Amino acid sequence: MPAEKRVTAWSTDGCRFFLVDAFTNRPFTGNPAAVCLMPGPADPSWMQQLARETNVSETAYLHPEDDGWRLRWFTPKTEVELCGHPTLATAHVLWEEGLLPADAPITFHTLSGDLVVSREGDWVELDLPALPVEQALLPDGLLEAMGLDAVRFSGRSGDDYLLEVETPDVVRRLTPDVRALVSLPLRSIIPTAAGGGGTHDFVSRFFAPVAGRAEDHVTGFAHCLLGPYWQRRLGKDRLSAYQASERGGSLQVTMRGERVILGGQAVTIVRGRLAIPFQPAR
Repeated sequence: MPAEKRVTAWSTDGCRFFLVDAFTNRPFTGNPAAVCLMPGPADPSWMQQLARETNVSETAYLHPEDDGWRLRWFTPKTEVELCGHPTLATAHVLWEEGLLPADAPITFHTLSGDLVVSREGDWVELDLPALPVEQALLPDGLLEAMGLDAVRFSGRSGDDYLLEVETPDVVRRLTPDVRALVSLPLRSIIPTAAGGGGTHDFVSRFFAPVAGRAEDHVTGFAHCLLGPYWQRRLGKDRLSAYQASERGGSLQVTMRGERVILGGQAVTIVRGRLAIPFQPAR
């Protein structure tokens, strides 16, 4: 579909704006994301200020580019290279608003490369890179900051640490010292455990205070690490996951070689237009 036809649905009267709960089929659960549909590239400082104003974990910015769409994500503090739940929310908006045919896959051009999103019934499926976790020693002070005496496994992928603990209840009861975590040389901590009341293969939580997220509600990116880890641990290519934050959210995780197919649902909470002018990139 030509770019000029794809963009006319929102480019004539400012930016369209949405608030979407991702990785859930019920309002006020899952992970909220803001989605801004733009006529073209925007000034990064404008995007950062708007992300700070929305004050959700991520705000997604979308405009047509070449044979797909340019997608960027900003937390209230910084731009990030990969984020699952606002990608799911953005695809949900494009299909729900009739801006693309319901059966049309979407290619998003991002800082992490091209991400392909497809639809399977009411479920949105994200094709994301798998991030294998290698066993590693933990930074001094991390266990104490997490309120843990020991873990079954500790590993890392880049600056992101995965900790397997004994039971889902341990994951749910964690109350980390966020101020202590900020001082440590890491980006995020992902505590996880096998099981989840018989309905899930594993549960997890996600803490990234250095990026402005003391705790994220439901995190697509985290499952790029959790998918390959639990595939190896449980010997399964298809996994049911639950992120046990206060809001909570369910995900389907399918491993395909070096890719993670992440399935989730979404619910639109707010739709409208920005009352402020769009600021194009200089």
